[in-house]
Amino acid sequence: MSHSTEHVQQSRLLPLMIGAIGVVFGDIGTSPLYAVKEALGGSHASVPTHDNVLGVISLIVWTLLIVLTVKYQFFIMRAGHQGEGGSLVLVELARKLTKDSPEIHRPIMIIGMIGVAFFFGDGVITPAISVLSAVEGLEVVTPTLKPYVVPVTLLVLFLLFFFQDKGTARIGRLFGPICTLWFLAIALIGLKEIYRHPEILMALNPFYGINYLFGGGHVGGTFLVLGSVFLAVTGAEALYADMGHFGKRAINWAWGVFVFPALILNYLGQGALILGDPLAVRNPFFISVPEWLLFPMVLLATAATVIASQAVISGAYSATRQAMQLGYLPRLRVIHTSSTEFGQIYVPVTNWMLLISVVILVIGFQSSNNLAAAYGIAVTITMIADTSLAFGIVLRKMFSWSWPKAIILMSVFLSVDLGFFGANILKVPDGGWFTLTLGAILFFLMSTWRKGQDLVRQAVRRQEIPLESFLRQFESENLGRMPGTAVFMSQNPQVAPAAFVQLLQHTRTLYDHVIFLSVQNDVLPYVDEGDRVQIEILFNRYHRVRIRYGFMETVDVPKVLTGCQLSEGEVIVMENSWFFMGKAIFLAGNHPEMSRWRMQLFLDMFRNAESATGFFNLPPIQVVDLGTRIVLDGPARIG
Repeated sequence: MSHSTEHVQQSRLLPLMIGAIGVVFGDIGTSPLYAVKEALGGSHASVPTHDNVLGVISLIVWTLLIVLTVKYQFFIMRAGHQGEGGSLVLVELARKLTKDSPEIHRPIMIIGMIGVAFFFGDGVITPAISVLSAVEGLEVVTPTLKPYVVPVTLLVLFLLFFFQDKGTARIGRLFGPICTLWFLAIALIGLKEIYRHPEILMALNPFYGINYLFGGGHVGGTFLVLGSVFLAVTGAEALYADMGHFGKRAINWAWGVFVFPALILNYLGQGALILGDPLAVRNPFFISVPEWLLFPMVLLATAATVIASQAVISGAYSATRQAMQLGYLPRLRVIHTSSTEFGQIYVPVTNWMLLISVVILVIGFQSSNNLAAAYGIAVTITMIADTSLAFGIVLRKMFSWSWPKAIILMSVFLSVDLGFFGANILKVPDGGWFTLTLGAILFFLMSTWRKGQDLVRQAVRRQEIPLESFLRQFESENLGRMPGTAVFMSQNPQVAPAAFVQLLQHTRTLYDHVIFLSVQNDVLPYVDEGDRVQIEILFNRYHRVRIRYGFMETVDVPKVLTGCQLSEGEVIVMENSWFFMGKAIFLAGNHPEMSRWRMQLFLDMFRNAESATGFFNLPPIQVVDLGTRIVLDGPARIG
């Protein structure tokens, strides 16, 4: 699917809704497995008395309503960019809308990097806690299976990650129907318990949640429970992040008419069960399942959590690609796993880092109860970043809100986010340190890469020679010519590429046609094909070519160049073309803007990045590297 799905016809709405149920709502749809259990039976839980049960369930219901329906559906999802959403989309929108105020671009980028870094933290915990909580249903089937919970969880996760490079194009068609069955099943199970204890319906009254928080004389204890209540909305950011895949309309309909009612019924049902049997708090989800249906439900729950994990993993791949295109991460190898499905990609580095982290979590924490302490902090930080950018800049600028309106709305939703963050930060000693550490490391790496790239650009800029003035120096010379086309790649189309300067100065020979090529990453998610290529004739047989790509697209230079019209009616023939790359070797020096050890870290990242040949999909046997050495020590020094 593409960004055009926003204008989907009525006949395609239902299939898109079913697809969204499998991808967008997989994470939040598996939260009933552990949210109530942790809030009323975890380490920071309240005693499951009548009032406490009503209070906790009321908080869950109204948190879903406020965070997902009001904040995301009614507000943040309006901040689309060509139909796309996500933290990085917000960053680029904010920068675009504040182009007259460049002084705030750095704070915007910092907020964006924080949001993205902790999004990856969420991507680590979701597979671990989701699959682990599903497999724990085996303990309810028979306690003798308890020793097998962790090994079975690890087996499922290993299989999930090891088959990522095969893609999900075929099996992905089952995600929607399986998750639809999941939501239908949990709704019916919840209805059964509500019928037995209808007094749980009083939890729909927000008074019980407010009274639980502020009226019981034990505010500190109930505040801690907010961290567990928040588990019910982990995955909310997927509504915005996946807009480009299914369209805002399909996501809104799927949430409003199916997913939201199913979740509410199940949470009410779990609360009803605990009202009747407080001992059921040890695992209310599976205890509410009829005994004859228990084992099939464990299998369905495992399938649903695998699908939820797959959605998060795929989201991590997409976020990695976006971050690379926008300059927040070094180039990494990206593999397309489908020739027909847009966006089906696999990023090996991201995959194996996620797997290692997930395995450490499962082995280290052993149970979903223990993992719940680590969950939530990363999501709240991402939400705070998104709320700040959306209400503080993007929505205010897009819809011409007054400052008072923007401040009031941002204050309301930030107070909710900060309340949940405060509750979750208290769980740092119990496991929250893991995601904080992981997010901090990722933020440090991203900021190091970004700053290092700035220093590289400064160093290279000091050596730049204006392209047209350099060409005029050799205009009158009778240069040797070879058949074919030479393509010189450069970030700045106005300057002479270093490889071109070296080749011309040393050989005084060129090819029949010379192309100066720059590939530009746009602030748009997608670039129309009609605007993809711009060709400019400089002199006889010299051309300047610009290729534009959106940050959601994959770069393929040969595909775009093949058949492009040059002067005198000739076209580019890829078999007769050579790509000359200026390969700079940077050495760490004493730079006032970056410590030497951090600069060395940047250079290590630089050296281990995917080569330009692979990133631009160039044919390796037609690539020629010409290198120079540059010391990063303030004023550039060429070695």
